[in-house]
Amino acid sequence: MAEVTGGREGRAAEDGRAQGAQGRPAAPAARARLCVAVLVLMGFALGCSEFVVIGIESELARDFGVSLSTTGQLISLFALPYAVMTPTLALATGRFRRYHVMLAYLALFLLANVVSAFAATFGALLFARIVLGSISGGLLAVGVTFLPELVGAERTSGALTLVYASYSVALIVATSAGKMLASTVGWRVAMYGTLAVCVVACVLLALLMPRSGATDEPASAREQLRLLSEPCILAGMAVFVFGVGSVYTFYGYVTPYLEQVLGMGAADASRTLVAYGAVTLASNFLSGWLDERFGLRSLTVVFPVLAAVLLGLFLAGGNAGPALVMVMLLALLMYLASIPSISNFMDVARRRYPKAFTLASSLEPLSFNVGIAAGTFVGGRVIVGPGISYLGLFGAMLAVVAFVLVLVTVSLSRRERARQA
Repeated sequence: MAEVTGGREGRAAEDGRAQGAQGRPAAPAARARLCVAVLVLMGFALGCSEFVVIGIESELARDFGVSLSTTGQLISLFALPYAVMTPTLALATGRFRRYHVMLAYLALFLLANVVSAFAATFGALLFARIVLGSISGGLLAVGVTFLPELVGAERTSGALTLVYASYSVALIVATSAGKMLASTVGWRVAMYGTLAVCVVACVLLALLMPRSGATDEPASAREQLRLLSEPCILAGMAVFVFGVGSVYTFYGYVTPYLEQVLGMGAADASRTLVAYGAVTLASNFLSGWLDERFGLRSLTVVFPVLAAVLLGLFLAGGNAGPALVMVMLLALLMYLASIPSISNFMDVARRRYPKAFTLASSLEPLSFNVGIAAGTFVGGRVIVGPGISYLGLFGAMLAVVAFVLVLVTVSLSRRERARQA
């Protein structure tokens, strides 16, 4: 597995076999660019529907008459179904044509966003979030399986970077603009805007994406589950869970942290979230660069630094200057683990388990959202226990666990490479 520990060079050496496993070469350039752009818009729409509640938690708690920790369920109960249903749907739909599966996902995704926008009670909104979480990962997993066929295996990492970078843009729009809208014209306007974006993205996906492809070959659940026999896959998933969990222990409650610990008003909090989102965009592109140069080895540096930054947040307390420096450093580190981990999952499937390619692409949203659920749960317990100022300390502990798991994953990869040699 040279590509797991050595970055793009090892994957390029496997490119011929990779394209053979996928069954066809890259699509014509103009068509491919258009389809990739639509997939980037899909990522933005998915990000808006997921993150919009983060910027308006305080307003939702007030208008629905629930506690702040209860509104945190809108995040955790989105993430848990996301984690469970993404691989379940991949296994259950393996015998159906990819385009038809995507259309079914799009219909459910739009319906759930309609319910979210017009929910009259907190229960209705929570139900819509559960449905959104159940379907969003499946839609993302199916969408990214188009990329190797559209751009070729050697350019997949760059295309993945663009799709996942759109999540950072969604962070800027959905959290900061959502917060501003909620404090001026009402939180429902933020929901209406999210719905409009989702409608446009879904229509374009239905009209423009290829009707057939290599992943249309029927695959049984048993054939796909063989992917999970790979120790480096399982260890890589655990890395993602604890790494994302360490960030979301803090980030799941970033708006109340800015308001309660640092004493910011709505306008200042909104501007801070804009800056945070802009920095996370750089984090996505840096993640792609790290993957090309170093692969998973880069994470042996990322997670110790992440632990130090989260600890710095705790030590900064209510000192706004140092705390904001730590917040922006956290934004820069937020997605560095993403592309190396996703590339690891997809490369193993492309080379050794081609029928499990959709399942492999579902492992990132599965692991990511288990991490979100775990992180927001830990954060919620911290808020009702030691207090919101302790979020950074507990996040740092999870980052240390992620670092240990990275060492295990890299070691497993080296052993497998030696065995194959």
